[in-house]
Amino acid sequence: MHTEQVTTADSRLDRRQAAFQRWAPYFLLGLGTLLAAASSGVLMPFDDQRKAALALVGTALVMQLWWSWSGRIHRGPNAMSVTYYVVRWAIGFALTILNGFFAFYVVAGYYDADELIPGRKRRRLALFACTIPVAGAQTGGFPLHGAGWPVFAGLVVANNVLLTVVKHFADQQEARSQARADTITELQQAHAENAALQAQLLVQAREAGIADERRRLAAEIHDTIAQGLTGIIAQLQAVANTSDPDVIQDRVGRASELARHSLGEARRSVQNLAPAGLSYDGLPEAMRKTVDQWSARTGVPAEFTLTGAAQHLHGEFAATLLRITQEALANVSKHAAATRVGVTLSFMDDEVTVDIRDDGKGFDPLAVPARSGAGGFGLEGMRARAERIAGSLTVEAEPGFGTAISAHVPLVRHA
Repeated sequence: MHTEQVTTADSRLDRRQAAFQRWAPYFLLGLGTLLAAASSGVLMPFDDQRKAALALVGTALVMQLWWSWSGRIHRGPNAMSVTYYVVRWAIGFALTILNGFFAFYVVAGYYDADELIPGRKRRRLALFACTIPVAGAQTGGFPLHGAGWPVFAGLVVANNVLLTVVKHFADQQEARSQARADTITELQQAHAENAALQAQLLVQAREAGIADERRRLAAEIHDTIAQGLTGIIAQLQAVANTSDPDVIQDRVGRASELARHSLGEARRSVQNLAPAGLSYDGLPEAMRKTVDQWSARTGVPAEFTLTGAAQHLHGEFAATLLRITQEALANVSKHAAATRVGVTLSFMDDEVTVDIRDDGKGFDPLAVPARSGAGGFGLEGMRARAERIAGSLTVEAEPGFGTAISAHVPLVRHA
């Protein structure tokens, strides 16, 4: 927002500066003409002087109108702009000889020398040339002899020193403005690159999440549904090999029990393809419900804590944290024999973390067996989940002293 405001302000300033440079010669010519006309009885007492001044003013006006039209086509600095600048100076110099008030028209050269004259040395020469008629107007004419020459020379030097100082500060201000514009451009480019990287990260996270869910579902099917179907086949084969009604009834009952259990596992697996809690609640509330439901189901006291200002996370990041929490709690119920569990969700400036701690029997992290292709979704799976969205997972455990799992992921808000 701030960058856009600065860019708009700079653009507005550039438009005003361009308008000033376009209309300043007209204004200064008009001002000089008005003052010269008012003082013509004293400063231009002869008709020839007035006619010459009128002709030069008309020529200057026609030239200004021509440049206002052609200057847009032949934008300087180039040979055309230099010619315009020199001719304008010559007309202003001639007018100043006739009446000192026409020096106002010469002053226009102070403002647009940078736009019309190429090269620093040539610009300095052009500015120096402008100070000559200005100094002549200040001395009441151009002294060709006598004691007026030192005064005229002193005024030329003074005007050039003053002009040099003003030009120096103007150049510094322009350099700062250019540096600020370059910085804004770099920030905009960096913002665009960050947006592209974030979009790429989200795409990768989504693809990785889909692949991970497929592997998880395959493992669950292997561990539950496939084993249940195998058991059903075994029971039905036993029925086919006996004629004892009691055995048949027992085997059919077992097959029915296995079928109901497999159906329940199939429904649970389908429901777990996406965290259902996130469909209705934000991550903090979904995680709180997950902890409460796990505690009610296992009978192990569990406490959920939220720290920091909760943010509406992007769906992939919220789902990853919730899945890691669910799997960590499942591991606690299977292996930890804990009497108390604590889950903390923390929102920080650029990161979100979830910590799952228990006071169970712990384990040696270095002795954890490698995950098999048909195994469950354990520590390595949780770590893979976090790493796929540029996060990380750390485990602190020691036999007899419980376990602490901490997942860190970037804070990516919901678009």
